[in-house]
Amino acid sequence: MVWPESKTSLLCYQLRLCTNLLVSCDPSPLLVSLLGPNRWRLVQTEKEKSIDDWLPITSSRNAKWWYSAFHNVTAMVGAGVLSLPYAMSELGWGPGIAVLILSWIITLYTLWQMVEMHEMVPGKRFDRYHELGQHAFGDKLGLWIVVPQQLVVEVGVDIVYMVTGGKSLKKFHDAVCPDCKSIKLTYFIMIFASVHFVLSQLPNFNSISGVSLAAAVMSLSYSTIAWGASVAKGKQANVEYGYKAPSTAGTVLNFFSALGDVAFAYAGHNVVLEIQATIPSTPEKPSKKPMWKGVIVAYIVVALCYLPVALVGYWAFGNGVDDNILITLEKPRWLIAMANMMVVVHVIGSYQIYAMPVFDMIETVLVKKLHLPPGLTLRLTARTVYVAFTMFVAMTFPFFGGLLGFFGGFAFAPTTYFVSIDFPLALRCYLPCIMWLAIDKPRRFSLSWTTNWICILLGVMLMILSSIGGLRQIILQAKTYRFYS
Repeated sequence: MVWPESKTSLLCYQLRLCTNLLVSCDPSPLLVSLLGPNRWRLVQTEKEKSIDDWLPITSSRNAKWWYSAFHNVTAMVGAGVLSLPYAMSELGWGPGIAVLILSWIITLYTLWQMVEMHEMVPGKRFDRYHELGQHAFGDKLGLWIVVPQQLVVEVGVDIVYMVTGGKSLKKFHDAVCPDCKSIKLTYFIMIFASVHFVLSQLPNFNSISGVSLAAAVMSLSYSTIAWGASVAKGKQANVEYGYKAPSTAGTVLNFFSALGDVAFAYAGHNVVLEIQATIPSTPEKPSKKPMWKGVIVAYIVVALCYLPVALVGYWAFGNGVDDNILITLEKPRWLIAMANMMVVVHVIGSYQIYAMPVFDMIETVLVKKLHLPPGLTLRLTARTVYVAFTMFVAMTFPFFGGLLGFFGGFAFAPTTYFVSIDFPLALRCYLPCIMWLAIDKPRRFSLSWTTNWICILLGVMLMILSSIGGLRQIILQAKTYRFYS
């Protein structure tokens, strides 16, 4: 062993040894007393920095504003857009258009809140949802409020996208080879999952920017195919726009489920803070400016995707449209096959966008709480287990329509409509607003105070009603479902 010669280099040498030691074990009181409080704090700072430089969310901060644009498009414009004509058939013309427009406005408002709250405290960045929640509600309560809901949303979305990817692969196979032997959906979900076993090893958001960009382009492409093919087919003969449920109770419950479908389509708030964390920030050039620029571009793309698909698809097929409009659009076969493959590419990117914050949570717990050494082995094991888990659940419960309604209402409402914190749509509705009230503390009965409370009430109603409708859809489909068929 070569010993350092000078006292300064000896101190640095000791600090490096201690830092390496602390990555894998807890400090002893003797070690703290030997180093002294000042040196000990320096060691702790070095340790925390080395871990943060390894974790997915904080390892890279060189993103540009357009990264924000296509990451948000990928996170928001998912396969849920293909269910919007079906949601319109359950909502009707008037309520359907109103819900689509209100959801666009409310989610844009709550997303703006989240962008602003990322650096609301001078000199500090809330890089993760739970960090903002802890600032708003306290260290312990903030974790309990935010983390469970965020996990429900992000893991739930990944499960739904696992199902969507498998179903779209099956539709592609059936379209290009209609005379081939039928293959179980389970196998297509496994094929789709095999891609994620590889892509999940990419370390952070910036490393998946190419995948995210391809996914964003695909989302705009298959949305255009969906409404363009509907226009080409024209209004079908004997099309009906009335509610198709045979009973009033069925109509009401279908209405509730459709609210969840719309909620799912406007998902995306769950990963907003984590996306903004990848953008560099200084007091002169805060990250909120490029982030908001990207958000505006993303929401223009969202409007261009959602409104034509929902309105034109419903206009062409009425209440006879399927819960995935590509199923209703059977011909031309080559075009529908191409659209389904575009869906596959898009949900590959969307899965990774929603999985990255989950990877960050898992790896943070393993390294900071369980004191496991960070590295390739830990990352490979943790992420592989997560992908395998979502694959297994997707293969076991592939109730696509019902999952959209249930996860859309239960998980998305809070994070989007309430607090800008990104839980399911209800959480997207009210949790961001609750956090805004807790942090910004607007004057009672002011415009800001009133607007946020309206969003909170709408989000809670949406969470309850759409979850009821989605759960009913799951129960109805489960009656005739055979496991791993």
